[in-house]
Amino acid sequence: MSSVAQPFEPTQPFEPTQPFEPFDPVDTAEPLDADGPRDPFVHPALFYADEREYLAGTVSFIREGLRVGDPVAVSVPGDNLALIRDGLGADADAVRLMDMTEAGRNPGRIIPGVLRAFADAQPPGRRVRIIGEPIWAGRSDTEYPACVQHEALINAAFTGRTVSILCPYDTRRLAPQVIADAYATHPTIIHAGTGPQSDSGAYDPDEVVARYNEPLALVPDVPAFSFDADSLSHARHVATDAAAQLGLTGVRLQDLALVTAELTTNSVVHGGGSGALRVWAQDGNVVCEVRDKGRLADPLAGRRPASRDQRGGRGLLMVNLVSDLVRMHTGAAGTTVRCWFAV
Repeated sequence: MSSVAQPFEPTQPFEPTQPFEPFDPVDTAEPLDADGPRDPFVHPALFYADEREYLAGTVSFIREGLRVGDPVAVSVPGDNLALIRDGLGADADAVRLMDMTEAGRNPGRIIPGVLRAFADAQPPGRRVRIIGEPIWAGRSDTEYPACVQHEALINAAFTGRTVSILCPYDTRRLAPQVIADAYATHPTIIHAGTGPQSDSGAYDPDEVVARYNEPLALVPDVPAFSFDADSLSHARHVATDAAAQLGLTGVRLQDLALVTAELTTNSVVHGGGSGALRVWAQDGNVVCEVRDKGRLADPLAGRRPASRDQRGGRGLLMVNLVSDLVRMHTGAAGTTVRCWFAV
C-alpha cells in the first residue's frame, strides 16, 4: 500500500440529495492577524473526514466567492468534482471545474497549467478563488514528493497576488505524514467538522522544499549515454529509439523527444557542458532521466508560466507541461531530472 494512503473503515454511503449544514464560512480573504501589512494571498488547508464535511467546506468557499463576484475555479479528483457539482446545483455553471487527476497528473504542471492559468486570465484587482486538491489517496509514493513540494511552492508563486487557494485533505484516507506536511505547507488550517480557522503552528514551506529535495531511487541496470554540445541530436535519437522499443508511440514519443532535447540542451548550457542520459521502463511507464553537474538554484524553475515576450527559460516549463510526472534532485554534486511517460 502507498504510504500516502492509510487504511480506513468505510462510513455510511453519502446521499447527495440529503441536506447538509455548512459551517459558517471563514472569509479566507481576510488575515488572522489584522495588525500591520499582510500578503493578499491566502492558502488554507481544509481538513475533512467525510463527504458531508467536504461539501460544507468547499461549497461555502465557492458560494461566498460567487456572492461577491469573485472568479472561482475548482480542480479536484473526479469523484470529489462530481460531489461539488451536485452540491452547487445551478451555481456550478458559474465555476470553472477541472479534474485534478487529468489537469494536475504531474504536480509540477499545477502551478503554471492550472492555478496561474486561471488566475492570470482574470481581470486585475479582482480576488480569485481556487480549490485545488493535488494530494489524494491514489497518489503513489513516487509522486508524493513532487506533490508536497508543489504545495510548499504555491506560497512563493502567489506572494502578493489577490488570490485565495483552498486545499482539501482527506483525514480518513491520507497517512499521518501527509497531514503533518499539510501543516507545514499551509499557514492556516480549517477543520471542516468544526469550522474555525487557526494558525498552522508548523508552517515552514522552505523546509519542506528542502526536505523533499531527496536523491532519486537508483536506476535499473541501464546504460548511460554521455552527451555534450556536439552530440545533442544523437542523444535525442538515442532516447526516442529506446522509448519506441519500450512501447511509447505517437504523440507521447514526440513529447519524450521534446523533453530530451530541452533537458540535454539545458545541461550543455547551464549544467557544465555535458551530461548523461538514460531511458528505461518502469511500472507501465517509459522513464527518461538526464543528469549533469549543474545546480538548480530556483525551486520554482519550470513552474512559472512564460510571459509573451520572454526569451528563453521555457525548457523546464515545457518538460512539466508534457510529462506525466517530473521528479528533480539538485545539490552540490549536480542535478537529476527524471520524467515519466505512460505507455
